[in-house]
Amino acid sequence: MQCPGQDSRYWSGENVFESNCPKCGQAVEFFKDDSQRTCGHCGHRMLNPKIDFGCASYCPHAEQCLGSLPPDVVEAQGDLFKDRIAIAMRKYFGEDRRRIRHAEAVAEQSEIIAKAEQASEQDEKQGGDIMVIMAAAYLHDIGIREAERKFNSSSARYQHSEGPPVAREILTQLKAKPELVDEVCDIISHHHAPRDEETVNFKVLYDADLIVNKREQYQAQEASLTQEQLDRLSALFLTRFGADQGMKVLGK
Repeated sequence: MQCPGQDSRYWSGENVFESNCPKCGQAVEFFKDDSQRTCGHCGHRMLNPKIDFGCASYCPHAEQCLGSLPPDVVEAQGDLFKDRIAIAMRKYFGEDRRRIRHAEAVAEQSEIIAKAEQASEQDEKQGGDIMVIMAAAYLHDIGIREAERKFNSSSARYQHSEGPPVAREILTQLKAKPELVDEVCDIISHHHAPRDEETVNFKVLYDADLIVNKREQYQAQEASLTQEQLDRLSALFLTRFGADQGMKVLGK
């Protein structure tokens, strides 16, 4: 069944209109369901000023429906997806504020490092996938509760085995793309134990988690790191920007 709002049989005269091109000022004709049109005078691609992209910010089929999505809608999709993962993580951990704060802190550091990585690459994709990184950041320790329930332990090996099934269920409920789900679960399955070769996505998450773990450790001890300790720690990071961010955060 076609949505009545998209069926031209229900349209009125207001559903076809003109809008001036922001580049050259020439009138460009729009139908109400056009996501964007190209100005016939200067070639500028302009967004439909009256279309509501609200559904596109969360719908996994938005690109099939509307065609190539404008950058602001793509960004909105990403922001909303990150928010939904964060909410799911908080709901899962419930009253466990310590683990919620830890996941949020790792997500914050991950985003800083990921954006620095992407800014340094001519091809942004070489700097990692921000959606994979943020999903892994929010969910990297999601297996702790099951590890403690089954094994009375939060050790890394139990987190690695118990985390992926929980993360997969959460991400599947959020209708994440299967390839994203698979990669996030793979990262979670060994997030404390880097392999010989790793993706940028893994490296960013690993570095962010290292920063937050060390900060929590030294805050609990009410101690500051010496320069020698900082130098040794710097060698543990997997990315240059992770090391830079680590020195900035831990060297305070």
